[in-house]
Amino acid sequence: MTAKTLFAESQTATDTVTPKIPERASLPDQPVVTIEPSKSWVALNLRDLWNYRELLYFLTWRDVKVRYKQTALGVAWAIIQPLFTMLIFTLFFGKLAGIEAQTGGIPYPIFAYAGLLPWMFFSNALTTSGNSLVGSAHLITKVYFPRMMIPGAAVAAGLVDFAIAFVILVILMFYYGVAPAWTALMLPVLVMLTVVLALGMGMWLSALNVKYRDVRFALPFLLQLWMFVSPVIYPSSFLPQKYRWLLMLNPVTGIIEGYRSALFGKPFNWTALGVSTLIGLLLLVYSSYSFKRMERSFADIV
Repeated sequence: MTAKTLFAESQTATDTVTPKIPERASLPDQPVVTIEPSKSWVALNLRDLWNYRELLYFLTWRDVKVRYKQTALGVAWAIIQPLFTMLIFTLFFGKLAGIEAQTGGIPYPIFAYAGLLPWMFFSNALTTSGNSLVGSAHLITKVYFPRMMIPGAAVAAGLVDFAIAFVILVILMFYYGVAPAWTALMLPVLVMLTVVLALGMGMWLSALNVKYRDVRFALPFLLQLWMFVSPVIYPSSFLPQKYRWLLMLNPVTGIIEGYRSALFGKPFNWTALGVSTLIGLLLLVYSSYSFKRMERSFADIV
C-alpha cells in the first residue's frame, strides 16, 4: 500500500467522523438579564432594588452574625461601648469641666448617653458601610445584584446595636427619675433621618474606597474630629451665640439635639433639624447617582 493510498484513506476517515456544524445555534428568544453600560443618564433603577429586597434582609443578617462571630461577649459590646464612654464623659466633662450645669436640669449621664446613641450608630454605620464593598469583593466579582444593597445592609445592621443600646437609656431614665415626654413620638422620624444621613455618606464613601483605599485609614480619624465638633459631649448653648450657626452647618447637630428634645420634652430646634434633613436628603440623592456612575468599574478594581 503506497503512501498516497494511506493519505487518501485517512482523509476519507476524517471526513466521515467530522461533525456537521449547525448553521445557527438555538438561543432563547429573550435574555433573562441584560447588563450594559449607560450611555448618558445614569438611572437609579429603583425597580431593581425592589425586586432584590429580600437580599437586603439576608445581607443585613450576615453582617450582624459576622460582627459578633467568635466573640466572648457577643452583643454585649453594643452596650459596653456607649456605656463606658458615657462614664468617662461624665467624669471628665460633666464633673471636671462643669458642663453638667448647662444641661438644663437633665442629669449629665443620660444627657451624654442620649447624644452618644445616635452618634455611635452614625459613626459605626459610616465605618462599616464605607468598607463594605471592599469586604464583599467575592460577591461583586461573581454574581449580579444591585450593589447598593451592600452599604445599605451595613447601615441596617447597625440598627440592631442601636436598639440594644437604647434599652440601657430607658433604664438610666428610670433610675434618674426622668419620664419620657410625648415628644418621644418623634423618635422614629429621627431614627429614619439618621439612617438617611448614614446611608448617603456610607454609599459615597464605599464607592470611593474601592478606588482609593486611603478612605479606610482616613475615616476613623475624621470621625474622631467630627465627634468633638458635634454636640455629643456638650449642648449647643455651651458655645457663644455668634458661633452657633457654624455648629448648625454640621448635619449631625440637628439630629442629636432632636433626640434630646424628643426624649426630655425640650423645645425642638427646627432650624437645625431642617438643615440636617435638607443636607441628608441632598447627600442621599447625590451619593446614589455617584454610586451608580462608579458602579460599572467595581468588578475591575475591587
